[in-house]
Amino acid sequence: MRAKDVLGRDGEQAAVDYLEGAGFRVLDRNWRCAEGEIDIVAVERHVLVVCEVKTRSGTRYGLPAEAVSRAKYRRLRRLAACWLNAHGVRFGQVRIDVLGLLQANAGGYTIEHIRGVG
Repeated sequence: MRAKDVLGRDGEQAAVDYLEGAGFRVLDRNWRCAEGEIDIVAVERHVLVVCEVKTRSGTRYGLPAEAVSRAKYRRLRRLAACWLNAHGVRFGQVRIDVLGLLQANAGGYTIEHIRGVG
């Protein structure tokens, strides 16, 4: 497995650990359909939260969250509707969050959690 893939996988697990520690309930990971993929689907209180996770080893190309474009936000909105339809559930509120993870020198990650981006 390529180092980039390992970094992404490990960062996504760190994001799940962070969310669960913050009281979120994770419902799904790496959910795919014809429209694309959702990294993490979770619930915070009664809100469905679709999370995009971006993990970087450094800031050479900017902060991780800066890699999420407006087009990606729109796609995540469509994917949230697809996920809801596929699972036959309803939520009064749906939110898109971005978790930007930056690998720390001493191991682990610093996490920037941006709520309600799209």
